[in-house]
Amino acid sequence: MTYRPPHRPHFFYTTAPLPCPYVSGRTERKVVTEIVGPDAEGLHDRLSRAGFRRSHNIAYAPVCPACQACVPIRIPVDTFIPGKTFRKIARLNSGLDGFRVAARATAEQFHLFQRYQQSRHIDGDMASMSFYDYRAMVEDTPIKSFIVEFRDRTDHLISACLTDKLADGFSAVYSFFAPELATYSLGTHTILWLIEQARQSGLAYVYLGYWVPDSPKMSYKAKFKPAEILIGGAWRSLTADDPLCLRLPMSPT
Repeated sequence: MTYRPPHRPHFFYTTAPLPCPYVSGRTERKVVTEIVGPDAEGLHDRLSRAGFRRSHNIAYAPVCPACQACVPIRIPVDTFIPGKTFRKIARLNSGLDGFRVAARATAEQFHLFQRYQQSRHIDGDMASMSFYDYRAMVEDTPIKSFIVEFRDRTDHLISACLTDKLADGFSAVYSFFAPELATYSLGTHTILWLIEQARQSGLAYVYLGYWVPDSPKMSYKAKFKPAEILIGGAWRSLTADDPLCLRLPMSPT
């Protein structure tokens, strides 16, 4: 007789209400669960397809009362065609080399991370993170994760992105870049690079987390067309005449 260990129940918890970081005046609540055990990667895959995001060994999703502003969004790699603006960004950053490195925190990354936070998110919680906090963010992962580093021709670190490997794609967890190079659209360049890497690896999607049409910091994700959004438990195409899109001043891509 083959021994089968008892099934371990999986628990989900709801966080206490906190101020929403994306939409002023609203309250945020999340459902969270641990990503642990021998099936951590499989669990993370399933949760990602259900709209969850990862932080350390926790997966979370918004469950805010009377608010559905956060919409999970992903890019289908096979149907994505970069438009004029994206091609211009690619040319602008043609001198950068991208490298996949192990999910190990370095002093060089942390220095860039600090400069980014102080310039772009000085009032946010991450602006006060120590190196040990940053290392935990990068290295406390129960799944296959890596850092994408972009370096210029003098080998200076220009931008970086903590990324998770899923069974069906890549998930961009957090990216940061040299703030003095904001006009180079390095965040967009990172996503374009991940799309191409996913294509070369035979992966179907690049997951971008949550699209928040009412937040200037998060509304840009809908510019990667065609994209898919998770509505009512099902992924569907986000079209230009979608009511959510019509709330945005969409620029050509």
